[in-house]
Amino acid sequence: MAGLQFKQVDVFTRVPFRGNPVAVVLGADALDGGEMQRIAAWTNLSETTFVLPPSSAGADYRLRIFTPRAELPFAGHPTIGSLHAVLEARLVTPRNGRLRQECGAGILELSTDGERHWVKSPPASVASLEQRRRDEVERTLGAAISGTPRIVNVGPKWLVADLGDSVTVANLALDMASVAQLSALLEITGITVFGAADDDGAALHVRSFAPAHGIAEDPVCGSGNISVAAYLHAAGLLQRFGSSYEARQGMALGRDGRVSIRIEGGEIFLGGNAVTCVEGELRLS
Repeated sequence: MAGLQFKQVDVFTRVPFRGNPVAVVLGADALDGGEMQRIAAWTNLSETTFVLPPSSAGADYRLRIFTPRAELPFAGHPTIGSLHAVLEARLVTPRNGRLRQECGAGILELSTDGERHWVKSPPASVASLEQRRRDEVERTLGAAISGTPRIVNVGPKWLVADLGDSVTVANLALDMASVAQLSALLEITGITVFGAADDDGAALHVRSFAPAHGIAEDPVCGSGNISVAAYLHAAGLLQRFGSSYEARQGMALGRDGRVSIRIEGGEIFLGGNAVTCVEGELRLS
């Protein structure tokens, strides 16, 4: 089998090595799901994507998304990074800055202004955490929670908790075995926490942990930030932060990710910049 075109794209940053990398394999229709999973385990990034011809006439391309351990129906930073990769490779041409991506979550609307890329999130379902689980979550986090934690499903399922302020978020030092155990108990992807930021233009400071999927801490998590936006909308907190805001993430890992969020009529749009850091050929034999 011939080699496949490969890119590693840093997402939610304009500066290489400051965001969240995703591995993108282009023209991957010769691979089966098992081969894709093995490649994703080998890259050992939070996600690896595979770009395929669309199976629907309404889509420009199809995307399969894998963590090191499982396939996901949708994920935010892989969607934006893959859009950057297919545009850079000239595999698709936007129509008035718009495209459509087919994935496990359906056909998603994408847009680009030439620098920042956007995806309209799949519909989010939000459920309050049972009160009897709240103390267990606080013990796992080692921090007090403000308001009611919620489980948000946008494909990945995140337990979202408001820790009040960015200092508390930044100072978390979690036991990953405990986080993985709680994630298995609640049947979730992981835990995303946030707190109000008070400097550098960002409204929120966010961190996401998914050790049950082989990702101790996701540097800059698109679906986690979408889940925070869904939480804010459900909790009536958008007036505090606005229906359009920027979140920061990744500082604990030496990154400086910047995530743009818009909420329009209850629909959530995730945006960010991206830059290619590695490109070449993925040799399969």
